[in-house]
Amino acid sequence: MNSEAIKTIKGRLKNKCRIVLVPHKNPDGDAIGACLGLYHFLQELGHEVSPVSPNDFPGFLKWMPGSAAFEIFDRNKDRAREIIEKADLVFTLDFNSLDRSGSMVTALQACESTFVMIDHHQSPGTYAQITFSDTKMSSTCEMVYHFIQALGEGDRIDAKIASCLYTGILTDTGSFKYAATTPTTMRVAAELMERGAPHTQIHRDIFDTNRPERLQLLGCALQNLVILKPYRTAYITLTQEELDRHDFHKGDTEGFVNYGLSLRDVVLAAIFIENRDEGIIKISLRSQGAFSVNEMARTHFEGGGHINAAGGRSTETLEATVRRFESILPEYEKQLSV
Repeated sequence: MNSEAIKTIKGRLKNKCRIVLVPHKNPDGDAIGACLGLYHFLQELGHEVSPVSPNDFPGFLKWMPGSAAFEIFDRNKDRAREIIEKADLVFTLDFNSLDRSGSMVTALQACESTFVMIDHHQSPGTYAQITFSDTKMSSTCEMVYHFIQALGEGDRIDAKIASCLYTGILTDTGSFKYAATTPTTMRVAAELMERGAPHTQIHRDIFDTNRPERLQLLGCALQNLVILKPYRTAYITLTQEELDRHDFHKGDTEGFVNYGLSLRDVVLAAIFIENRDEGIIKISLRSQGAFSVNEMARTHFEGGGHINAAGGRSTETLEATVRRFESILPEYEKQLSV
């Protein structure tokens, strides 16, 4: 952790503050876990803390302690704007560009408070006055753990904080199987377990709470799987009609893209999901080894992320987006063949 930044934020936290915590749009386990872990910690320090999410988050994360404290911007914009306007500090967690806050971006851009970024994605922006950025970290939740320790407050990590941070580490490492999982990550996870994170129950709450409709949607997605052997690539498509037919809930497609990547000899996997309400195709990209889906997402799909996990979007039709994806593969053929 940046010692000067830690010194600065430590000074700010000596006095009671109104603090807002913001995850990215369509928040995942790491974003929600980081917000709620920090929420409980900052409350322990005596601050007035308000987590505000751009939109709602999946039901399989709502067991987390403190999840009901979230103000959902898309549901109550006036109330959320008022909270943001009154903030002394705004922590942005698990994203490094304000446009990742979706419909909240204008409210955040107008906010004159001090911004604190804690994030592990590549190419951090410059909007925050205090920045903690480390692309080598497994997750933002691991960074929040180190942030608390750097403040000299590690003893405040109780079962609630530990459960939230463990959740983000678990989900962003793919249950500790992704390359960003380091020995330090495992030591942090072990300490969080020692401090009360019920790891077996957390795993069940995240991964073993399927609805029949979700499994049927997965079956539909696998029926749509396309394998492009010359490019060691696999992709899945889901139309809005297919989502509606299977009673799609937010978070239902989490992890679907990894089925393509599980195929032998596949280096690149993608999923293209139609969202008619937003008028976009949501794109998730995953890769093995040194192939950078972050670069692909940034160059072609208005997105970004990590080397092996990134996301993007397209305003073309689903069919046109897939055609464009297939058309760019030849320029990556050499990298994909390694």
